[in-house]
Amino acid sequence: MYTLKVNNELRNDVENIADGIFSPLEGFVGEQDFQSIVNTGRLSNGVAWTVPITLDIDEQEARRMKDAGQVALASDNNEKFAILHVEEVYSFDKVACARSIYQTDDIKHPGVEKIVNMKDKLVGGEVDVIKRIEQSPLRKYRMTPVETRAEISRKGWRSVVGFQTRNVPHVAHEMLQKAALNLYDALFINPLIGKKKQGDFKDELILSTYIALIDIYYPKQMVMFATLHTEMRYAGPKEAIHHAIMRKNFGCSHFIVGRDHAGVGNYYHPFAAQDIFKEDYTDLEIQPVFFPAFYYCKRCVMYSNERNCPHGQEFREELSGTNMRKMVGLGEMPPNNLMRPEVAKLIVSFTEPFV
Repeated sequence: MYTLKVNNELRNDVENIADGIFSPLEGFVGEQDFQSIVNTGRLSNGVAWTVPITLDIDEQEARRMKDAGQVALASDNNEKFAILHVEEVYSFDKVACARSIYQTDDIKHPGVEKIVNMKDKLVGGEVDVIKRIEQSPLRKYRMTPVETRAEISRKGWRSVVGFQTRNVPHVAHEMLQKAALNLYDALFINPLIGKKKQGDFKDELILSTYIALIDIYYPKQMVMFATLHTEMRYAGPKEAIHHAIMRKNFGCSHFIVGRDHAGVGNYYHPFAAQDIFKEDYTDLEIQPVFFPAFYYCKRCVMYSNERNCPHGQEFREELSGTNMRKMVGLGEMPPNNLMRPEVAKLIVSFTEPFV
């Protein structure tokens, strides 16, 4: 059997397909679905899906895989972990794909850069996992949709609100999560663990800071913590839809969509992700929860937002993920009203906190 080596990010996504995290996908998308995703943000059957899950190959690999029919997928250390049932091999327009998914063809965008550097062919077909990724400290909290849904059922939760993050937590995010927790039975915190752009926080730090925060500051009987193992795509609004679909698969009834969701640089309007839910994806089987940006108001002496605080910018203290990374990079630690001291201490303890 012909064997194709793939990277760790793609191996994670193969498991995400097998476990139903990427449901309804059962493999790498074929040409009809790929073109439909690019052109409409939906699969060819009309089901919402905004980020194509693909395997790129070169011309030589394409010829061999067509002839083989079935192909073993192997990791970097030559461990065969899945069987790909080759259904079709096709070409694709990289620029059109980038413009559709990332709304730009600027090579400086990390998602566009990845597409431009992909091989020229894509292969579609279902996949079967034959060897699962071994457990590790980073995967200790990974759960499948079968497991999360069973836990939700066991606890009798009727409404669960999901939260996506790629950053270490700060108090504004904590306040946002707890505001949502006032409205729903439970909170599902689901940080993304996987490949990120240079300058983002390392996975080990994201994991350890959230564990410390939840242990001290959250009601454990109302919180589920699990990690999502896939790469960050920085696709802004399109990725926000993708994130919501995955949390629906985990069993969430609602999904928090905040400011600059899955954004990078200035490629997207700060609330573009909220707009796409309202305009194009009202049929999702999960309800988006929109929040304005939270900030600490020195006049109110509390966390507020523009809907409940009348005070101007001169009274506001904000700590976005970008600003947080800048402060840490300069050796400056945020004050306690912006970041919990337990989180700050963990960040300080990492000699290299960034990717």
